[in-house]
Amino acid sequence: MTTVLIADDQAMQRFGFRMLLESQDDMTVVGEAANGTEAIRLVDRFHPDVVLMDIRMPGLDGIEATRRIIATGARTRVLIVTTFDLDEYAYDGLRAGASGFLVKDAQPEELLAGVRAVASGDAVVAPSLTRRLLDAYVQHLPAAPGSRSTPPAPDPRLASLTEREREILTVIGQGWTNTEIAGRLHLAESTVKTHVSRILAKTGARDRVQAVILAYDTQLVSPA
Repeated sequence: MTTVLIADDQAMQRFGFRMLLESQDDMTVVGEAANGTEAIRLVDRFHPDVVLMDIRMPGLDGIEATRRIIATGARTRVLIVTTFDLDEYAYDGLRAGASGFLVKDAQPEELLAGVRAVASGDAVVAPSLTRRLLDAYVQHLPAAPGSRSTPPAPDPRLASLTEREREILTVIGQGWTNTEIAGRLHLAESTVKTHVSRILAKTGARDRVQAVILAYDTQLVSPA
């Protein structure tokens, strides 16, 4: 059974999410929060598998709440559900540690699939949304020291990666799925999954979204 906490300042939105989630045999809602502070308190109380987190809430917003939840080392994962086109701060959720992003006009089956994927340790960001979020995100990265022709200093997070793992991290940063990686690099999909798991373990990335950020931060991938 996947346990879910809903954090949204709109009561009707919380009601709609609850009705949808509790229509599923494998999901249950353990609580509702109207702001970030309440979400943190309820995570500490119920230890849900997944938090559906709005961004704009009164008091403590969803980004800071996500950051504080992740900082505790809790097993809870955060799926941000946002009106992305209206929220220029959505990219902050990447650094805060969110495991996924969905827009509020997503189809019900997309939301349910997203909750299940995040609960299982995967990341949920559609490739098109990944690109849009990262395009916003990378514009806020500090400029690299020196000229563009100066190679970046080696990043210690990459030191233990094999050449193949570095290659796979690079294409993860470019938005390739496991199936695409397997097909284009002529690998079994099970082998790709093993490589991805090792990359996450070696670099300390929580999930695929964080691996994408790492690829950008270490300049394995450059903004489009």
